[in-house]
Amino acid sequence: MLTSLGALFLIAIGSGVLAVVYRGWRDGELPVGSKGLQAYRPNREDNPVAFYAFLVLYVCGGIALAVWGLLVLVGMAPPLKLR
Repeated sequence: MLTSLGALFLIAIGSGVLAVVYRGWRDGELPVGSKGLQAYRPNREDNPVAFYAFLVLYVCGGIALAVWGLLVLVGMAPPLKLR
């Protein structure tokens, strides 16, 4: 039971990250974090290197989480250790 919950959690988080990537690609701006007290959101026009670097990072992370969740679901990867 906990194995399937952990797998579904990983798939959901990976899908959420990929949804953020899709929306960022469509809008041309990614939410990354904070730069001091202001939000840091690189966009294609002002900072294309940071935009594409974070885009690749988010895509790789989202796919990795989703694939890990699917592998846990079919029993080919160790499940999350939930306490």
